[in-house]
Amino acid sequence: MTNIAFLGLGAMGSRMAANLLKSDFMVSVWTRSPGPAETLKLLGATVATTQRATADGADIVVSMVRDDEASKEVWLDDTTGALGSMKAGAIAMESSTITVDWAKELAATVAASGQRFLEAPVAGSRPQAEAGILIYICGGDADTFTEAMPAMQAMGGTQHHVGDAGSGALVKLAVNMLLGIQQAALAEILGMAKRGGIAPAAMANVIIGTPTCSPFAKMAAESMVEHNFAPPFPVNLMEKDLGYVLAAAGGEGMPLAQATHDVFTKAMDAGYGDDNMSGVIQLYIPDGGACPPAS
Repeated sequence: MTNIAFLGLGAMGSRMAANLLKSDFMVSVWTRSPGPAETLKLLGATVATTQRATADGADIVVSMVRDDEASKEVWLDDTTGALGSMKAGAIAMESSTITVDWAKELAATVAASGQRFLEAPVAGSRPQAEAGILIYICGGDADTFTEAMPAMQAMGGTQHHVGDAGSGALVKLAVNMLLGIQQAALAEILGMAKRGGIAPAAMANVIIGTPTCSPFAKMAAESMVEHNFAPPFPVNLMEKDLGYVLAAAGGEGMPLAQATHDVFTKAMDAGYGDDNMSGVIQLYIPDGGACPPAS
């Protein structure tokens, strides 16, 4: 039986690890917050106190953390880093949204240590993680991708292999860039509606019924008109990801990404960083009473 170590039990990771347990994998977990770990323990997970202890003996080690810095600590910390206890040939699977440069550097470090690396970020949010229908966007060796497929199938409905290490990060950042642009555009559009004397909810009702509106944009529009900003994906994470997009582009030829990043930075500066990304509407319509519920 495949033994999987899971590092990071936030909103996404806790649901992904639960699906591994439901698929009868042996799972050990680590997180800084005890609550999710205790819940998974009731489902059959082994709870460890450090990343290194969690990874000891595992066939696949999955990381699902916030950013480059958290990823570096999880894998490479001198005292607790998971790579320090991974057995030869084990797979280090990085599912966090990280920079292209860090994905390449981590892949080289893992290879030099005698393990294998699979870059495996996911598209989807809490509902997709809970339902086990995340979309995997993988970079790395094709054989490693194939070997990790059963674990990914337990957590996601679709798996794509897009190239070498770094490719997965680039495609994932592109997906999040499009998502962020949609959020920022909708916020501007609904703000324009209000200034033009149209109820933002009325404008949203028209937009979400058109072929131009994606499923995520529909959810964003509904969140905006209801002023319901409980996050599955907060403003501060989108700002981080858009910053990674700009880093990948080297500052060249990305005016839409730059403008969208500026919108999310402004939203953070205004105190909306912990709100769902749809909360950028508050830059244009700060008063929830100005957005009556859709009819």
